[in-house]
Amino acid sequence: MSASEQALIDKIRQLPPQRLAEVEDFVDFLRAREERSAAGTRLGESLARLDALNLPPLSDDEIAAEIEAARQARAARRA
Repeated sequence: MSASEQALIDKIRQLPPQRLAEVEDFVDFLRAREERSAAGTRLGESLARLDALNLPPLSDDEIAAEIEAARQARAARRA
């Protein structure tokens, strides 16, 4: 454990119990923000790879067919 981590833990231990929930909420917020940022990065990388394929865009009919196929697959899993 680094010195800064230990210092943070020591500070947290000095807080009154009612403040611990606030600290936990803030840590959860920071973790979620990091997860969203990482997901955004992965999405951007995926879109760049997809764009590099130079595939023609899907037609409205192809999109509708993909949606219907996904709905049927989901319905089949429920049955």
